[in-house]
Amino acid sequence: MNITGERIRQARLLSAMTQNELSAKLELMPLYICRGSLSRIENGLRYVHDFELDAICNILGVSYDFLFGKSDSPE
Repeated sequence: MNITGERIRQARLLSAMTQNELSAKLELMPLYICRGSLSRIENGLRYVHDFELDAICNILGVSYDFLFGKSDSPE
């Protein structure tokens, strides 16, 4: 359902962040994505909206190219 899920998981783990921590940081943006929704995103079972991808990139410090698999470098 989405092609960015596995890369989001990789970036989150590289940032040493749990799903709960990422969810809390997203909520400060304010963008509510609960831990369960993050799990579904990472497993490719939930669509990710463009504004959600933008927030995730900002929090995890990765590029869109990394999330879309066009680059192996997170920056």
